[in-house]
Amino acid sequence: MTKNNQHLDEKECRRGNKEVETHVFLVGVFLGFGTSFLPKILGYFEGKRDNAHELAMIAAQPEAQVKLEGAKLEAMHVGADISGEEALLKHDSKLQSRAWQWVVNLAATVRPVLSYLFFVEFFALTACVNLGWLTLEQYGRIWNDDAQAIFAAVVSFWFSSRTMARKTQT
Repeated sequence: MTKNNQHLDEKECRRGNKEVETHVFLVGVFLGFGTSFLPKILGYFEGKRDNAHELAMIAAQPEAQVKLEGAKLEAMHVGADISGEEALLKHDSKLQSRAWQWVVNLAATVRPVLSYLFFVEFFALTACVNLGWLTLEQYGRIWNDDAQAIFAAVVSFWFSSRTMARKTQT
């Protein structure tokens, strides 16, 4: 190789190196410029996902609020029922402490006597129908839905609530 050719090859090599350096420099600039926006781009997608989650939470809040308010209302009703029962018992015990013993005994027999009368009525009406003294139409008018509901309440008072109270005590 001649000196002149060698000199040209070195110039071309330097020029090629300079082009490569320029390309590397430009790639570095573009990568530096591009990567400076990368956190913002990723932040945009992350914010979009967070916003979608927040919107879902906001949409679910009214339903959860309604359920919570319903539970609070139910708790208030139960508390009011308990307070009412306690006030009645306190009032009854206050009255009974000042009353004559026969009045206290009579007051204690009201519920059982009414219950016995309902049972007697049911059995008497059933016997009257079986004996032919009442028609089924008459029986239906006397022993209507209202009377059946009262009878069911009496039976459940004596058997259901007392049985449940015994089960909770044991």
